[in-house]
Amino acid sequence: MLRTVILGTGSYSPSRVLTNSDLEKMVATSGPWIVSRTGIEERRVAAPEESTATMAAAAARNALALAGVDPLEIDMIILGTVTGDAMTPASAAYVQAAIGAANAFAFDVSAACAGSLYALSIADQFLQSGKIRRALVIGAETLSRVTDWTNRETCVLFGDGAGAMVLGRGEEEGRGLLATSLRTDGSLTGILGIPRPSAGAEGVLEGGKIKMKGREVYKFATRVLPEIVGEALAQAGVSPSEIDHVIAHQANARIIESVLANLGVPVEKCWMNIARFGNTSSASLPITLDEANRAGRLKKGDVIAMMAIGAGMTWGGAVMRW
Repeated sequence: MLRTVILGTGSYSPSRVLTNSDLEKMVATSGPWIVSRTGIEERRVAAPEESTATMAAAAARNALALAGVDPLEIDMIILGTVTGDAMTPASAAYVQAAIGAANAFAFDVSAACAGSLYALSIADQFLQSGKIRRALVIGAETLSRVTDWTNRETCVLFGDGAGAMVLGRGEEEGRGLLATSLRTDGSLTGILGIPRPSAGAEGVLEGGKIKMKGREVYKFATRVLPEIVGEALAQAGVSPSEIDHVIAHQANARIIESVLANLGVPVEKCWMNIARFGNTSSASLPITLDEANRAGRLKKGDVIAMMAIGAGMTWGGAVMRW
């Protein structure tokens, strides 16, 4: 059985760096406290002229170049994001025009930090059905524009960026995406989200910024992520001991370490970049994959486990043989 394979990866990060020292001047926090609780040392912030779509297009171009695929060969573009450039049209439409992928249909997926993993699973279904030959999956966010920079509990966490994957059908038996497993628990929408702005009694707009109950998110994530990864491993017929690499959504270093310990997977097998980028939501997983790929970490035949969790609550796991 020929499966979906990743032909190329790409990413883009804004040039502006916001360090923990910078945040110490903005809110009542400290660099050591941020690192101890999250593992984050700095994050990237988009320039005024940058947007979710422009960063997504830059990441897409890098992925296409690495894959050696012409934009006109792309049949579908899926962009995972919660910070689209407009209510409508989809930011994926702007990306399609920017990169010249005139033959692709394009749409956004809103699954928060799990967006790119959801998009990967959707693209896999189209590829396996034979409806398309090439797909472009992107995760991109400008979270700095929905961050409350006066809230010391949340403003230390988030950053901007984009990551992309070019997908196609594999030519070698046994390689490619082996399994994906997705979940949602809508009863937990209140612990993490971005409420739509609304006018209060005095006409002052409220909402429109990230709201999070950090302790509840942490407890939920550390419980369900090992379960969903285990489910994907079982579907793929792979044991945790066979995992060569873990590509995880970089939400919190402590969450990742807890999940890996639960699975019995050494932390050294996980590519970690949260210290440099913070939580970039749907962009996090493809940025991390691209870094590991370009560093030469991923070898042919390696087993890769992926995991992500975000608002909704939405979460998922995937297993791939590189």
